[in-house]
Amino acid sequence: MHALIVVAHPNPHSLTHAIAAGVAEGVSLSGPSGSSEIADLTREGFDPRFAAGDIDVHLKRAEVSAEIAAEQARIDRADALVLVYPVYWWSMPGLLKGWIDRVFANGWAYDEGSDGKLVKRLGRLPVHLLALGGAGMRTYARHGYFGAMKMQIDHGIFNYCGARVMTSELMLGSRQQDIEAHLDLARHIGRGVFAPTEKYMVEDAA
Repeated sequence: MHALIVVAHPNPHSLTHAIAAGVAEGVSLSGPSGSSEIADLTREGFDPRFAAGDIDVHLKRAEVSAEIAAEQARIDRADALVLVYPVYWWSMPGLLKGWIDRVFANGWAYDEGSDGKLVKRLGRLPVHLLALGGAGMRTYARHGYFGAMKMQIDHGIFNYCGARVMTSELMLGSRQQDIEAHLDLARHIGRGVFAPTEKYMVEDAA
């Protein structure tokens, strides 16, 4: 069983990268067949710009580029997809959003036919979302930010493609005890990343 862990943060020494490494550590402890790959979008120099060629792909007038085909192949090889990212302006960083914009293309992640019918093509893929935020949970709850993030990312992106969001975690707090708890949770999620029926969900704040 293989997990693709995608991380989007410009600082390789950040907590975001440490969380991604913690998930990978957990995957290695999940069993002898557990393996993982960390895709560091910053280090790899992924181009997130959705350009004219991407529009042609969306309209099925062109095939995806070799770069995008390679990203899709990485996901196809994976038994689980894990996204680890900081919260920027109540969403994911532009680099990660651009990766989704370009890689989750029409004809691969989903099919929009000329008759308007939608075919969701990622139903086999369990997804785990780990977002790191700087504000407190009270702020997220008071303004409905976490619920809005879940709607636009969990539902708007992954449900549209049929992928199952098994984990949707918002990790808050920067004190040492918070960091240790986040790393413990990352390892815990990694150990259970291939369990199809287990969910590690943060409940929406009332």
